[in-house]
Amino acid sequence: MSALAEKKMEISPDELIKIQAYLRSKFDNDGLAVRPRSQTKDSIEVLLNGEFIGVVYKDEDEGETSYDFNMAILDIDLPE
Repeated sequence: MSALAEKKMEISPDELIKIQAYLRSKFDNDGLAVRPRSQTKDSIEVLLNGEFIGVVYKDEDEGETSYDFNMAILDIDLPE
Protein backbone atom coordinates (compact mmCIF):
# COMPACT_ATOMS: atom_id res chain seq x y z
CA MET A 1 0.00 0.00 0.00
CA SER A 2 1.46 3.38 -0.96
CA ALA A 3 1.94 6.20 1.53
CA LEU A 4 -0.89 8.10 -0.16
CA ALA A 5 -3.36 5.21 0.01
CA GLU A 6 -6.18 5.52 2.50
CA LYS A 7 -6.64 2.86 5.14
CA LYS A 8 -10.26 2.21 6.10
CA MET A 9 -10.88 1.24 9.72
CA GLU A 10 -13.83 0.10 11.79
CA ILE A 11 -15.78 2.77 13.70
CA SER A 12 -16.19 1.76 17.34
CA PRO A 13 -19.36 2.35 19.39
CA ASP A 14 -17.46 4.98 21.42
CA GLU A 15 -16.47 6.83 18.25
CA LEU A 16 -20.06 6.64 17.00
CA ILE A 17 -21.27 8.42 20.15
CA LYS A 18 -18.55 11.08 19.86
CA ILE A 19 -19.26 11.70 16.17
CA GLN A 20 -22.97 12.09 16.86
CA ALA A 21 -22.27 14.58 19.66
CA TYR A 22 -19.89 16.51 17.40
CA LEU A 23 -22.37 16.73 14.52
CA ARG A 24 -25.21 17.80 16.84
CA SER A 25 -23.02 20.50 18.37
CA LYS A 26 -21.49 21.69 15.09
CA PHE A 27 -24.84 22.00 13.31
CA ASP A 28 -26.76 22.97 16.48
CA ASN A 29 -29.35 20.30 15.73
CA ASP A 30 -30.38 17.46 18.06
CA GLY A 31 -32.29 15.90 15.15
CA LEU A 32 -28.99 14.54 13.82
CA ALA A 33 -28.31 10.90 14.62
CA VAL A 34 -25.82 8.28 13.51
CA ARG A 35 -26.10 4.51 13.30
CA PRO A 36 -23.92 1.63 12.14
CA ARG A 37 -24.29 0.42 8.56
CA SER A 38 -25.33 -3.18 8.08
CA GLN A 39 -22.98 -4.06 5.20
CA THR A 40 -19.72 -2.42 6.30
CA LYS A 41 -17.88 -1.42 9.47
CA ASP A 42 -15.74 1.41 8.06
CA SER A 43 -18.58 3.92 7.98
CA ILE A 44 -21.80 4.99 9.70
CA GLU A 45 -25.07 6.46 8.44
CA VAL A 46 -26.09 10.03 9.30
CA LEU A 47 -29.78 10.81 9.70
CA LEU A 48 -31.66 14.08 10.14
CA ASN A 49 -34.98 13.63 11.92
CA GLY A 50 -34.94 9.97 10.85
CA GLU A 51 -34.15 10.64 7.17
CA PHE A 52 -30.87 9.34 5.75
CA ILE A 53 -28.68 12.25 4.63
CA GLY A 54 -25.16 10.89 4.37
CA VAL A 55 -22.30 8.69 5.50
CA VAL A 56 -19.26 9.24 7.71
CA TYR A 57 -16.12 7.26 6.80
CA LYS A 58 -13.17 6.70 9.11
CA ASP A 59 -9.70 7.04 7.59
CA GLU A 60 -6.31 6.40 9.16
CA ASP A 61 -3.22 7.56 7.32
CA GLU A 62 0.30 7.98 8.66
CA GLY A 63 -0.92 7.55 12.24
CA GLU A 64 -3.62 10.23 12.01
CA THR A 65 -7.35 9.52 12.15
CA SER A 66 -9.96 11.59 10.34
CA TYR A 67 -13.67 11.26 9.64
CA ASP A 68 -15.11 12.21 6.25
CA PHE A 69 -18.79 13.24 6.09
CA ASN A 70 -20.19 12.58 2.61
CA MET A 71 -23.63 13.94 1.67
CA ALA A 72 -25.06 13.61 -1.82
CA ILE A 73 -27.68 16.15 -2.92
CA LEU A 74 -29.90 15.12 -5.81
CA ASP A 75 -30.89 17.78 -8.31
CA ILE A 76 -34.55 16.81 -7.86
CA ASP A 77 -34.28 17.77 -4.18
CA LEU A 78 -33.14 21.33 -4.91
CA PRO A 79 -35.69 24.15 -4.87
CA GLU A 80 -36.73 25.44 -8.28
